[in-house]
Amino acid sequence: MATSDRIRQVQLVGHKIRELRKEHKLTQVELSSRLGIQQSDLSRMEKGEYRVSLDTLFRILAEFKMSIGEFFDGVAKESITPRDVKLVEDFNALTDDAQREVEDFIAFKRVQTQRAPEEAEGGARVQKDGKE
Repeated sequence: MATSDRIRQVQLVGHKIRELRKEHKLTQVELSSRLGIQQSDLSRMEKGEYRVSLDTLFRILAEFKMSIGEFFDGVAKESITPRDVKLVEDFNALTDDAQREVEDFIAFKRVQTQRAPEEAEGGARVQKDGKE
């Protein structure tokens, strides 16, 4: 998973925590006290600057009386775009053979994309040395 995707996920989780806190009319100080964490840590979690530990996540779920499925269902809905839905629908409408071809093409493009920066770096080194 790309770093930007991981950052986005951390931000979505933080946004969900802030949303739940505000729905329950709690301040950061009140919620952090109930969870046994520092207010500054909660603030950073809500901003997506700080990853939520599993232990803290379970305390949050208990505080808001919700399951992990309920929590992440909301997070997942925020991260899925109409374009994503369309792509999945189009993919699912294909035959099994056509789906395998698409999967193979995606794997090929991933490798190609990963090689491009490496080749660009190699080209830059050659040019710096004055050799072609």
